[in-house]
Parts: sequence; structure tokens; C-alpha cells
Amino acid sequence: MTAVTGGLEIERKFLVSRRPADLERHPHSNLDQGYVALDPAGVEVRIRRQDGEATLTIKGGRGRSRTEEEVAIDPERFERMWALTERRRVAKTRYRIAAGAGLTIELDVYHGPLDGLLTAEVEFGSEAQADAFTAPNWFGREVTGVDAYNNRRLAVDGRPADT
Repeated sequence: MTAVTGGLEIERKFLVSRRPADLERHPHSNLDQGYVALDPAGVEVRIRRQDGEATLTIKGGRGRSRTEEEVAIDPERFERMWALTERRRVAKTRYRIAAGAGLTIELDVYHGPLDGLLTAEVEFGSEAQADAFTAPNWFGREVTGVDAYNNRRLAVDGRPADT
């Protein structure tokens, strides 16, 4: 296994109030994501398949800044571990939209039980950059740190009632 990324993730998350008209022109891929282990204190172990690549990710903490370690795994290992994620999965299409200043908006369009839910995440290099970010007008309410909108909770609890 080879390490993919690691360190601190600084991210803001928003509901999307309206789908951009030109969405299909942006690069996108389908993701299958499942949770192998979830700790009430906020530690999660997940696996993800995207564009033929599989990763195992461990995240810790809550809110805008969290520790994250990600490791590549082979497709066979992903398939064996996928069985461990029953009833703790999300499927989505992720669109990558340039946002200026070197930032990328990751717009997630959920499928299956979460069909119709759209969220946007932006990852930052620093807390100051996150503070300075002005969301585009097609973003809706910010849900950074709102547990109901964490992917782990969406996978377990389903779509929040207020969407």
C-alpha cells in the first residue's frame, strides 16, 4: 500500500440551493463510499472507490479542521472490505468546479436513498483562506460542522428532514 495524502483537512460545506446549469461540462466521477468503523468521538474509517482507484481513509475530529490520513488499497481489498460497510454507504457523483484562487468546489449529487441532495465542499490551505472565502450565489446554507450533513451520518441516518 502507498500513502496518498495525510495531514490536516480544512474544509467548508454547503447545501446547494440550485444546480448550476452547465454542470455536465465540469470534470466528474462516480463515488462509492462506505464506512468500516465509526467512533462516537468522531473517528471514522472509510473506504472509497472513484475512477477505478480505491482508498482507505481515517479521519479524526469534527468541524472545519480535521486530521485525515488516506492510503491507496487494491481493488480486491476494497471488495472484501465493502461487505463490512453494509447499511453505512453513500453513492454520489462528484463534480469539480474551479473557484478561483486555486480553489476547487466539489459538488456532490447524491444517489439512491439520498437522491436529490446536493452539497458543495471547498478545501482550503489555511484557516485564514477558509475565513476569506465568499460562497457563490448558487450555494445555499452553510452546514460545516452540522453533524447531520457529514457523509458518515448521511450513510447511517439518511437524508436530514430539513432538506
